[in-house]
Amino acid sequence: MEAAPRQKQVLIINAAPMFREFLREKLNSENVGVEVADGRLDSFSKVVRLLPDLIVIDVDSSFEEIMDLLERKSTDPNAKRIPVIVSGPVMDRAQISSLVQYGVVKYFSKPIKFDIFFEAIGKILRVNLSMDTTPCVLEIHHNGNIIFVEAAQGLNREKISLLKYKISEMIDTYKIRDPKLIVMMTNLQLSFVDGINVELLLDTVTADERIHKRNIKILSLENFMDEFLDGHAEYTGVKVIKDLTSALGSLIGKNDSGLDATDIIADSILAGDDEDAAGMVDIRFGADSGDGDSINAEGSLLTVAIVDDDEVVRKMLTQIFVSLGITVEAFDSGAAFAQAIQTKNYDLAILDIFMQGVSGYDILKQLRTRERQIPAIVYSQAVQREYVIQALSLGAKGYLAKPQKPEVIVKKAMEVLHERI
Repeated sequence: MEAAPRQKQVLIINAAPMFREFLREKLNSENVGVEVADGRLDSFSKVVRLLPDLIVIDVDSSFEEIMDLLERKSTDPNAKRIPVIVSGPVMDRAQISSLVQYGVVKYFSKPIKFDIFFEAIGKILRVNLSMDTTPCVLEIHHNGNIIFVEAAQGLNREKISLLKYKISEMIDTYKIRDPKLIVMMTNLQLSFVDGINVELLLDTVTADERIHKRNIKILSLENFMDEFLDGHAEYTGVKVIKDLTSALGSLIGKNDSGLDATDIIADSILAGDDEDAAGMVDIRFGADSGDGDSINAEGSLLTVAIVDDDEVVRKMLTQIFVSLGITVEAFDSGAAFAQAIQTKNYDLAILDIFMQGVSGYDILKQLRTRERQIPAIVYSQAVQREYVIQALSLGAKGYLAKPQKPEVIVKKAMEVLHERI
């Protein structure tokens, strides 16, 4: 009787919890064994004891500790031939080439495009890893204690699986108390054939027990969603709502102190409290964009567009970001920015709402129609409830009331720019 083939083994080193658990779940589902290690001693001891088929190392900022590990691995006769994949910050080609001598066969700059990442793992292990290639735009951000999940184009099972870990990580990172969730699916046309993916999405957004089902709202125009929830008792409490105003109103309402939605929006969304800063993660695969490089043509990692008809505000914001080594292009009107995005792309736009001619709302509408999304933060003196809700419903990733301290603006911008998978 022929023996069953040995299960392939992957060792994941120094990975953040979300990254680690997502990899573990995906690889285990493909019958690939996974072990994890953290720290210098634990990592090397597991390398020589397990002799895995592949090592995946996640680097946050410093290469010192992993270089020591790689050097020790290269001197061990049994471990030296084990291939290594590294994910980390953007590096130049010379730096990446220097890792080859230590068995590093692939280097992935963050944010990682996971379809390409798993394709590389499959080739190294000689295992066919299945990947859902359904076109899908899936974003997650929060304002105060309300988490927004936006799904468009389609439902991709790989991205939905990753979303589960991201929701929990966001709650932990920003210490969100009494989290509430709005799943925005107004750009999706759904039918019974989508049932298995809708079920996975609902299992994902209800997985964290800190989010009560009564605090989960599905923003959808499809009758299918109502019928689907009616037939699944396990989602009792989750409600389908037809517009964002109703969704926000049902989640905010009045609290024990008698504050209404306007007061709470002002407290939790417009305030500059660090604990309530807005964060966004763009969950991307390589197929989502044609560019494979995180560095733009000018050699700068990031480019921010400032759109405001107030010269003082433009100069202030420009100085803040330039001091951080970020390229800035400032526009004195919405029309000028609308013209620029016909041929250029930006990593972030910070814009006012009320400008002559093309308003901030007009810009947000245009940004939603672009194939390559530009995340936007509204920075405005308009603090009325209806203005805030309209901006959020048009896709703004954050809303800051003028004026704010520079550190508050930078914090929100950095969360939008850097918290990407």
